[in-house]
Amino acid sequence: MKRILVVEDEAYLASRLAQVLEEEGYAAETAAAGREALKAALSEEFDLLIVDWMLPELDGVELVRRLRAAEVATPVLLLTARDQIEDRVEGLDAGADDYLPKPFAFAELLARVRALTRRQRSQPSEPLLRVGDVVLDSARHVVWRGKERIELTAKEFALLATLMRRPGQVFTRPVLLETVWDADAKVYANVVDLYVSHLRNKLDREGEPSHIRTVRGVGYAFEER
Repeated sequence: MKRILVVEDEAYLASRLAQVLEEEGYAAETAAAGREALKAALSEEFDLLIVDWMLPELDGVELVRRLRAAEVATPVLLLTARDQIEDRVEGLDAGADDYLPKPFAFAELLARVRALTRRQRSQPSEPLLRVGDVVLDSARHVVWRGKERIELTAKEFALLATLMRRPGQVFTRPVLLETVWDADAKVYANVVDLYVSHLRNKLDREGEPSHIRTVRGVGYAFEER
């Protein structure tokens, strides 16, 4: 079943969109703010994002820009009452895949949803995250390095899962704070560095390079060794 995240701050419309999508056989989830949606899209796998332009905290266009900057390729359908050509160009240039002006007919919305998700039908979902000799099983909440089982706390597991979902990608500290802790950098200035240190102590082996690479002044990436 395909998963769709509906990002809409108008509660009735978000609920109605989710209902219509579920009636068509999709698994629909909702987010009411930009930061909430960013955290979800960075840490979970969705087949499509339906994003309203006007959102609290982080507007839809900026949300799309940040996702594309983080190399999240999930298709995005942008919804907005702004119907000027310049607005459409701005949304598409930010990385949206399609644009639907409000008000819209649900029949047209569903047609666009089918078109945007069609290309992913043949791609099977991966039950495990595997990078090199590290395997993370989200369903069982278990991590292995080779034949050794690694015991992690809940936050350590969430941080590792975020890094492993996009191996090689550099995650900035603010993005990791939003994704794993739902916190502002000013509140937890060094918490990311502290938890990366915990992960390295548990995952690394003496004499071998760490799976977690530090990009000085930027953040961290998880790489195959």
